Amino acid sequence: MSPTRKVLVAEDSSVIINLTKNVLMFENYQITAVKNGKQVLEKLAKEDFDLILMDINMPEMDGIECTKAIRALEDPKKSTVPIIAITGNYKNYTLDDFMKAGLNDYVQKPLDYDYLLATVKKYLV
Repeated sequence: MSPTRKVLVAEDSSVIINLTKNVLMFENYQITAVKNGKQVLEKLAKEDFDLILMDINMPEMDGIECTKAIRALEDPKKSTVPIIAITGNYKNYTLDDFMKAGLNDYVQKPLDYDYLLATVKKYLV
């Protein structure tokens, strides 16, 4: 059996956190959830994750700013972790904006959980 993969979910909506946790835990992923980009950086400083689901619009530090900070980290394992954007206003950003920030992929809100799971699995093979 393969090792449990650790996913960090950065999302300020408790409803989306709970739904995402339920979908991903069904696949035996270990889920940690935080509410903003500053908390992402704090968690990442203490432990490693296999993937980050990053809401773009969060208080204190948004997903774009947080992703840029992660990509600038000196630890190569942490700075290259796959990051998937979760966004409801993707029209404010182009795919090119996401790629320039260092995001690997994105999933639109309202979330299609089959698509979310497929996107997560693409990076956790």
